[in-house]
Amino acid sequence: MTVHYEADGPVVVITLDRPEVANAIDRPTAETLADAFRRFDADASLSVAVLTGANGKFCCGADLKAMRSGDPARVTRVTPDGDGPVGPTRMLLGKPVIAAVEGHAVAGGLELAAWCDLRVAAEDAVFGVFCRRWGIPLMDGGTIRLARLIGHSHALDLILTGRGVSGEEARRMGLANRLVPPGRALPEAVSLAREIAGCPQAALRSDRLSSYEQWSLGLAEALAGEYHHGMGTLATGEMVGGLERYASGAWRRGELT
Repeated sequence: MTVHYEADGPVVVITLDRPEVANAIDRPTAETLADAFRRFDADASLSVAVLTGANGKFCCGADLKAMRSGDPARVTRVTPDGDGPVGPTRMLLGKPVIAAVEGHAVAGGLELAAWCDLRVAAEDAVFGVFCRRWGIPLMDGGTIRLARLIGHSHALDLILTGRGVSGEEARRMGLANRLVPPGRALPEAVSLAREIAGCPQAALRSDRLSSYEQWSLGLAEALAGEYHHGMGTLATGEMVGGLERYASGAWRRGELT
C-alpha cells in the first residue's frame, strides 16, 4: 500500500509510503490519498488528521518518472475540476489537518503541506518550489495558498527562484508553525493534534471554516458568514458546557473538556 491510514482515538495518521521515490505521488497514490481524507472527513469519531511521509521524507511532489512514462494509469490527473493532481488539494475539509514534515516538502509536496492547516517541521526539513527547475507549473493550489499563507512577497521568492528554505527561515516565513528536532515531527504533530482534538469541536470547526470561506468574500459577506457559523455553533449547546467548566474553575487546571 502506498498510503497508510491509522486511527488512534480522535486522531488519524495518514502516511505516504513510496520511499523509493521520496514519496512522490503517481495517479493511484493521489486517488488513494484523496479517498483517505474523504474517509477522515466523514468519520464522526475523528477530529484531527496528521499527514506525513514514510522513512523521514514528506513528499517530493508528483512522480516525474510516471509523468515521463506517459502511462495514463500512472500519470497524475490534471483537469479543471475534481481532485487535484496530487490528491486532496482542492478539498475544503470540515476538520483540521496537520502536516508532519521531515526531509523534503517540495513541488507538489510543498503544495500538499500548504493545503494542511498547520505544519510541524523538523529543523532540517526543506520547503521549496523545486519543480521550477523542470519547467513544471504549480497546479495543486500553490500559487494561491502560498500567497495567502506566507504573503505575496515570500511566495514570489519561492515561486520565482525555486530555492529551498528550512529551519528558522521557514518559520519566519510562516511555512513552519512549529520547529522540532529531526525525527520528532510526527510525534510532535500527533501531540498537537491531540491537543486540538481536546478542544470543544463545534466552535473550533465553525471558526476554522469561516476563516477559509472569508477569502472569496467582501467584508460584509464575510462578517455575515461568521455570524451564521457562530449561531449554528450556539445552537449545538456546546457553549453551555464550556460556561459550566469555566464556572467550575476547570480552566485554571488546564482542562479544556
